[in-house]
Amino acid sequence: MKSLRKDYYNPPFSHIYVEKGVREHPRVRRILERFPAASVVMIDHYKDVFCRRGQNFVMQQKSRSLILAARRGTLLYPGAPVCQSFGNEYFYYASCIMNCVYDCEYCYLKGMYPSGNMVLFVNLEDYFHQVSERLGEHALYLCISYDTDLMAAEPIAGYTGEWISFARTQLSRPNPLKLEIRTKSADSLFWSEHTPVPGIIYAITLSPQAVIDACEHSTPSLRRRIASARQALQRGFAVRLCFDPMIFCRDWERHYDEMLGQVFAEIDPGLLTDVSVGTFRVSQDYLKKMRKNRPDSAAVQFPYENDSGVYHYSRELTEKMEGFLVKRLREKLPEEKIFLWEKSGPGTAGFR
Repeated sequence: MKSLRKDYYNPPFSHIYVEKGVREHPRVRRILERFPAASVVMIDHYKDVFCRRGQNFVMQQKSRSLILAARRGTLLYPGAPVCQSFGNEYFYYASCIMNCVYDCEYCYLKGMYPSGNMVLFVNLEDYFHQVSERLGEHALYLCISYDTDLMAAEPIAGYTGEWISFARTQLSRPNPLKLEIRTKSADSLFWSEHTPVPGIIYAITLSPQAVIDACEHSTPSLRRRIASARQALQRGFAVRLCFDPMIFCRDWERHYDEMLGQVFAEIDPGLLTDVSVGTFRVSQDYLKKMRKNRPDSAAVQFPYENDSGVYHYSRELTEKMEGFLVKRLREKLPEEKIFLWEKSGPGTAGFR
């Protein structure tokens, strides 16, 4: 249809909604300066825009609006069962941005949120305060890039740099803070503009190029992600490679084998902090909405099995895919550096 042509959409962030209560916040002013041509609309609460009825997630992603707001109350949440804790007892996540600049078909955000627009919570000091309070009680493994790709949003928000600065101030605390920043970004400037901070792990998600082409729209290529990971390692940053989620596709063994060949042709496995492996899984409630939003997506419409409210590949296919990848990784890495999703510790023999 003519009305669906790309050039009929407004450019991304042509409209920015701002909660009245944060209008004069320094981060709001800084972000608005980056979009001088945007139409700014004042609102009472971000949910008035983000949670209104009748939205189309997929269509909105073609012309995202930005919503600047403050989040109140509890800002740290226990890690979800479908996420890896990497053996950390106190596993939490924080969401200071909702939604992502990328468009991965299998992303659970498409089932979690009613809107394709992005929300930036500008009250980072409140997040830092709650982290500091929690560190007074116990150690903390905190994932700050689950409901977005924080590094990919850095040109908009600059939040990754602020979390790095905060983590540096916590290094003398008796209870250690570990931050995981997960990303598909491949911004080479980031590694030259920042320095490593103990306790911060950069978890770089890698997929075969065939999966990237089919499902991970707008994301950097596998070649660029590998180059970014290599640059980070060379500069002394702690890097975790995430082969998670593995996505089933035709000739998946060949594609994943070729991916590993590319990875270890460029990256010294001895420099890696660890790797994670896991096939696609998602809650039943999210998948129902994802299927409604993406009726044309093979990754979303695959006939998954439901196990206690979590959809995933069959046991046989899961064991075959994860077993294949882990076997290859064992040729390069010690056992204690290979983590499987359902394990509480390093991956060992045996799967689901």
